[in-house]
Amino acid sequence: MALLPILCFPDPRLHKVAQPVQAVDARIKALIADMFETMYHAHGIGLAATQIDVHERLIVIDTSEERDQPLVLINPEIIWASAEMKVNDEGCLSVPGIYDGVERHEAVHVRALDGEGQSRVIEADGLLAVCIQHEMDHLLGKVFVEYLSPLKRNRIKTKMLKVQREERR
Repeated sequence: MALLPILCFPDPRLHKVAQPVQAVDARIKALIADMFETMYHAHGIGLAATQIDVHERLIVIDTSEERDQPLVLINPEIIWASAEMKVNDEGCLSVPGIYDGVERHEAVHVRALDGEGQSRVIEADGLLAVCIQHEMDHLLGKVFVEYLSPLKRNRIKTKMLKVQREERR
């Protein structure tokens, strides 16, 4: 397994739309393992392949306190979303240190392949539903700060660019 570099906003590669995974083969299984290791190391609860500059429809999630309930979603699609919406504070491994409110569906049902290539339907609510929607946005080339006002988004972009410049010194 290996730790993978996570792209940081406003990197343009975060806006690439991911393509479907063609086969759940040894390469994808190794990528899944590396993504979990990277996500756990960064203290995240979700990671989309887009965030590591792999533009395939693959997400890893673990919202458990014990970090022992890994969930793999390959080629996920939302097949049902609740009418009820809720604003939750969200953060992102690609926008470290930034948290803000985003309105999302309270519950979703998602059809996806698991890490073995088996089709599953996941019924999610609460934090898991938020995380799934957040990570699926990454597969569409969307970062959560795009839900914020242009003023907030520009302030975050300026802050992130400053941090990146300082890190290069």
